[in-house]
Amino acid sequence: MPTPFPFPAPPLAQRRDPEPFDWYQKYSALKYLLGLYIAKSDAILVAGAGNSSLSEDMYEDGHANITNVDISRVVVDQMQERHRGKTSMAWQQMNMCALDFGDASFNVVLDKGTMDSILCGKGSITNVAAMCMEVSRVLKPDGVFIIVSYGIPGNRLQYLQEETYKWRVSVHTVPKPSATASSSSSPTATDAADPTDASSVHYVYICQKGSVTPILAGSREAQGSEGEETAVRAVTEEDREQS
Repeated sequence: MPTPFPFPAPPLAQRRDPEPFDWYQKYSALKYLLGLYIAKSDAILVAGAGNSSLSEDMYEDGHANITNVDISRVVVDQMQERHRGKTSMAWQQMNMCALDFGDASFNVVLDKGTMDSILCGKGSITNVAAMCMEVSRVLKPDGVFIIVSYGIPGNRLQYLQEETYKWRVSVHTVPKPSATASSSSSPTATDAADPTDASSVHYVYICQKGSVTPILAGSREAQGSEGEETAVRAVTEEDREQS
């Protein structure tokens, strides 16, 4: 594996911010889609967790085995203190490009913005490859890697569909909070954000090892493999209301 370069940590002001901060989407907007692939009993690794409320919200929703890692010691200390009563939710300082966990440790690795941050830093291609290799290593044989990203499929799939990982990749979209607010307030707006418009949606990449199938019936999963076009499926307000 290539030696990982350290990728940029968040600005100091953000690392010291004691209030929760969520990149892109809150758990309520992702719950329906995550519920298709994550069981309440799954061992979950949250990559670059920061001081997001995602893990806390998942814990309160019944996901009792969550490990959070972040490169910032300041953030990890803050979150350990904030959630010290949640005994089955751990926080560790760690680089996603060089994890200390054993092979096949997790059912799910969940990333909300970390890969995007790495791609903005020095040595981005090398570091994303190192991150994906580490994710593949710590995932169980039927594990799932879930990435929430602003990156369009034309860019992100080149990193995720490497033959080395043998992941089956599907792509979903979730309306950005601003697009959802605009749609609900405008009588002429469409009911759902355009899944082809990167300015109005976030992309959720589902990377599956082995023969994983969605947990819930009715998943509109789009499978992608080498030589096959990967479709993009939109998560609608109706889906989220059902979760």
